[in-house]
Amino acid sequence: MRRRVLLLVAAATTLVLVAFLVPLALLVKNVAADRAVQRATVEAQALTSLVATTDRDALADSVREVDASSPYEVSVFLDGDVLGARAARSPLVTLAEHGFSRSGDVPGGQEIVFSVDRPGAAPAVIRTFVSDTALAAGVPRAWLLLGGLGIALLLVSLLVADRLARTFVRSTVNLAAVSHRLGRGELTARADTAAPGELGVVATALNGLAARIAEALREERETIADLSHRVRTPLTSLRMEADALGDPADAARIATGVEAVNRAVTEVIQQARRRGTPAVADAAEVVADRVAFWAVLAEDTERDMTVDVAPGPLPVGLARADLEACVDALLGNVFAHTPNGTAFRVALATLADGAALTVEDGGPGLPDGDVVRRGVSGTGSSGLGLDIVRRAAERTGGSVALDRSGLGGLRVVVQLLAPR
Repeated sequence: MRRRVLLLVAAATTLVLVAFLVPLALLVKNVAADRAVQRATVEAQALTSLVATTDRDALADSVREVDASSPYEVSVFLDGDVLGARAARSPLVTLAEHGFSRSGDVPGGQEIVFSVDRPGAAPAVIRTFVSDTALAAGVPRAWLLLGGLGIALLLVSLLVADRLARTFVRSTVNLAAVSHRLGRGELTARADTAAPGELGVVATALNGLAARIAEALREERETIADLSHRVRTPLTSLRMEADALGDPADAARIATGVEAVNRAVTEVIQQARRRGTPAVADAAEVVADRVAFWAVLAEDTERDMTVDVAPGPLPVGLARADLEACVDALLGNVFAHTPNGTAFRVALATLADGAALTVEDGGPGLPDGDVVRRGVSGTGSSGLGLDIVRRAAERTGGSVALDRSGLGGLRVVVQLLAPR
């Protein structure tokens, strides 16, 4: 944007300067030529009285003196002789001998002739020759000054345009940076409302939107916290009733279920509180922990589990609990939708900008590729598992890909990007 503004100002200023300086340069040239011709005419006319009244010898001395002191060639054609500067008899001189005074362009300059009547004799002719150099005297210097003035004006206009462009570009970049920070969850980011023109209006609107989002998230956190408090009251009652059961096995079983529900509620609260703040987790550590957890169930169901986890740390832009939920959803689908004894493989590879989690199995696969949509399932389940995976990947800026596994079943590749 800054470069385009500078190019636009440079083009406009150049056109204005050309439209102004070219006619002015031509005018300077014409004025210089007119001035030289006028001066030569005055000098020639000064000899008119001498030619008409002075004798030949005195006139010759006067003409030689004027020619020597003048920047122009001065000659007098008198009775077939040429006094002063040597000059050929041109058509204008011949015309002046017949009583006509004229001026005109000749090769190398301009010629001015005056016819002088003499009593009882043929007219004499005063000739002045102004060379092209004399006609253009001072013009190159004037053109150089005009060119310097034009360049100076162009530089000043570019300097002013650059200052203005910097202001606009800085404000635009600031708006973009604030929007990116808001997209990453930094809800405290605010744009500079002092930006010029419409950019200030956009900054004000963006700040209002950020404040509204922050307020909506605050209200959501309050609502979830209130809901969790209401749920924990009957959970506490259930735990007390479980402790009062006579059968220790039933008491332990019910207490375990209550504790699981309590942990889920706690995680919902923590997740709501984390929303709007940057998150990071070590993918290598989390995947290794969850694989170790599911390994016990894999052994019980006689599943051959292959694990290939790259050494950490492998930071990704996701909270640990969200990453654990993502891994659990993938492994839970393997156990839920493949028969006992089905082999599966878990791999975590390092990428240049994050990590790639791959889970593949030797089961029947998926009926179609549309099951990543929330609530869609081809096996009668809730359809939320792969949607949890998809949302977790997209939260880091990554993606999810489904295809046929080398083991014969489904392969899910989750790309998790590192925090920015």
